[in-house]
Amino acid sequence: MNKNFALIGVSGYIAPRHLKAIKDTNNKLIAALDKYDSVGIIDSFFPDADFFVETERFDRHLEKLKYENEIMLDYISICTPNYLHDSHIRMALRRECDAICEKPLVLNPWNLDSLEEMERKSGKKIWNVLQLRLHSSIINLKKQVDKSPKNKVFDIDLTYITSRGNWYYTSWKGKKHKSGGIATNIGVHFYDFLSWVFGKVKSNIVHIQTHDRASGYLEFEKARVRWFLSINYDLLPNDIKKKGQRTYRSIKIQNKEFEFSGGFNDLHTKVYENILKGDGFGLDDVRQSIEIVNQIRNSQPIGLKGDFHPFAKKDLSTHPFTKRFNN
Repeated sequence: MNKNFALIGVSGYIAPRHLKAIKDTNNKLIAALDKYDSVGIIDSFFPDADFFVETERFDRHLEKLKYENEIMLDYISICTPNYLHDSHIRMALRRECDAICEKPLVLNPWNLDSLEEMERKSGKKIWNVLQLRLHSSIINLKKQVDKSPKNKVFDIDLTYITSRGNWYYTSWKGKKHKSGGIATNIGVHFYDFLSWVFGKVKSNIVHIQTHDRASGYLEFEKARVRWFLSINYDLLPNDIKKKGQRTYRSIKIQNKEFEFSGGFNDLHTKVYENILKGDGFGLDDVRQSIEIVNQIRNSQPIGLKGDFHPFAKKDLSTHPFTKRFNN
């Protein structure tokens, strides 16, 4: 039976993957909301969907569909800035819909507690998009780790640099209270994947944390992880720059590169397929990754002490924005 969807944040970067997933699963988008009106992407998927730039008119429309046309909404997909996720999830549940929300589900662990209570009282579900858990390479890695000796602990170096220009600092992404900071904004999906594969967190240490990078050490039940995240182009390895690339992602396990660069195209569709079967990722699944990024955000960096990531030693003054940021 086809389901009716609405989508909040349809002009955003990740929204097309949700539009595709809704279409691929033979469902219907009946309404979309975004404060920006450059949303021609809808024409490629659901040209008949109603579109709104004001939350009040969007909400009114959904109300009229329900009471005047007996058209019920089943799901609201949420692709909005991180700090709005909590509010939009609540809107979905008040509309008697399940919520499908992008990462991070919320910024703070205590937000999960109140959402859990609202979920219980409403009878509706909150689903998170944790697509890396459906990546074949990561599934195989988890199987290998689960089969490893009980006392086996893996050594991991995680490096992720995704270059961003000065626009980043003007947008909501560059504002810590809205995005959650570097570790939350570009790292939460890695922390979730590591939690899923390697178990509970035993230690969480932050070595550096600035406007354009963060680095630290995480110890799980079955892994010791040195991690480094940045949006600074100048920190890219020279061979990556020579190729004209602006992103570098590396996960080394036992000093061997873990390859999972491909296989991303249909992961959102797989997420939706599981949700429609009632087998998606809920609040319990996401809790540890939210706790990790919250602790990182609120930790006092200890500097270059202990087992830190090699990239943490790179010059802190390399980004052209640094001087203006500090002033």
